[in-house]
Amino acid sequence: MTDREKDRDKDREHSNGEPPYMYIPSEQKNKEQGIAIPTPAFELTREPSRTRKSETKENGKNDVIPDSLDEVYKRLENEVGYKVSFDIVVREMTFGERRVAFFYMNGLAKDTILTEILKRLTYLQQDEISSDAFHSFLNHYVPAAQAEKKEKWNEMLTFVLSGSTAMFIDKESEVIIIDAKAFPARNPEEPTLERVVRGSRDGFVETMMMNISLVRRRLRDPQLRYELVRVGERTQSDVCIAYINDLADPELVKSIKDKIELVHIDGLPLADKQLEEATVQRGWNPFPLVRYSERPDVVAAHLLEGNVVVFVDTSPSAMILPTTFFDLVQHAEENRQTPFIGTYLRWVRFLGIFSSLFLLPLWLLFVIHPELKPQALEFLGPEKIGKLPLIVQFLIVEVGVDLMRLASVHTPSTLATAVSLVAAIMVGDIAVKTGLFINEVVLYMAIAAVGMFATPSYELGLANRIVRLVLILAVSIFHAPGFVVATTAILMMLCMQRSFNRPYMWPFIPFDYRAMWNIIVRKPVLKNRSRPNLLRPQQSDKMPRSE
Repeated sequence: MTDREKDRDKDREHSNGEPPYMYIPSEQKNKEQGIAIPTPAFELTREPSRTRKSETKENGKNDVIPDSLDEVYKRLENEVGYKVSFDIVVREMTFGERRVAFFYMNGLAKDTILTEILKRLTYLQQDEISSDAFHSFLNHYVPAAQAEKKEKWNEMLTFVLSGSTAMFIDKESEVIIIDAKAFPARNPEEPTLERVVRGSRDGFVETMMMNISLVRRRLRDPQLRYELVRVGERTQSDVCIAYINDLADPELVKSIKDKIELVHIDGLPLADKQLEEATVQRGWNPFPLVRYSERPDVVAAHLLEGNVVVFVDTSPSAMILPTTFFDLVQHAEENRQTPFIGTYLRWVRFLGIFSSLFLLPLWLLFVIHPELKPQALEFLGPEKIGKLPLIVQFLIVEVGVDLMRLASVHTPSTLATAVSLVAAIMVGDIAVKTGLFINEVVLYMAIAAVGMFATPSYELGLANRIVRLVLILAVSIFHAPGFVVATTAILMMLCMQRSFNRPYMWPFIPFDYRAMWNIIVRKPVLKNRSRPNLLRPQQSDKMPRSE
């Protein structure tokens, strides 16, 4: 009996007419008594009270499928809640005088396929069942496109909880797994974060099979590989590692696969974001080390470059690995236009990102030290400071923009436009008229917000906002030296970051002229003949060179 169960028994003993016993967890008792307890890492270690599933796997006897249907029913009642959970269905029938039971999850199984299988089996006669009944059912009488044999109980449970159907045959210690899934799914729609004027309108959904099919439709390459891994002791979430076998770096593929397989955690209910934190994003670094995409054409393009893509079931986005800072500032719209227009759009986006980072800190620095302003910028600067200090105004406006963004997310779509107008026009205008803010603060904050929203990566836009706040505080406290030191420290931090052993600021540091030119200028497709050497692809040339 564990400490927690002993404490609960004491609680019951003192509940009849006596002062109630206060339950104190064993971790808290150890802390009060001065006993050191180790802090668990994100890769959760197995505790005795939470290893029921792992212990069952280690015990070979419990992992054997019973050869009696009555024993099967008992184990289903004890382990998965059969006759308690209404969505657990067991359908028993007799075919050729052999008892057969179908075990599946209502809502995850495709009933039309199961009905056709039952129709076919009802025609069986006793003389048609050979001595090896399991072999007869599997190879002759179960009309399913995908059916396989399983010999382990826990493996069978994982398949059924994933949507498959288990077919038990009395007096047989093996089970037939029928792939008859019907996951709740929505139709592919245009991604909300990666919209384009010209281009496809289909985006990823919450069903992994649909997502990998959308990519397979664009990449009819026999070298495209989809490897499946399950993560989570309780959720058993499906994780798919996608790569092109003769392009991707084998060491990169192995490193990603090993990191995912080493994750020990209860589950991934939040899908790819939790997997990222467990494998890539460690610590308090706000900058994303993974690029998310909801577009199958973007994922297909990165696979052709030599990247590795990770899909997690129930997530409408995919992780592209590895990534750099400059990968996060590119958008599919640039490649949907002519090279000249695509280059222009890329420069405008770079200007917006640069403005969102440095416009407010530099303006605040010029207000504090007017002597630093160039002569051409003498017109910059407020005529009056206002009732609040400038740093307070900046902080209030920053928080206000975040509040408006959160309000628009949590407000019904029919009211989002009205809320935005009220917040942006009435609140801002009244704040300026009452003297709380000055016009320049609202103007430059609006420009910075537009630059943040123009950032293709949502995660990078949020990280840039934190950098802007750090620069504003550094300028207000330490003035010009604070701006220089803070900018240098942030740049050094980014240069030291690595995404799967790849430098985060490549091709700026280490400098690569050709790769940097490809980022500054969107080259025509027939001129872009080589893959990025950062990925160490097995084939560096995208197409044969003409002689």
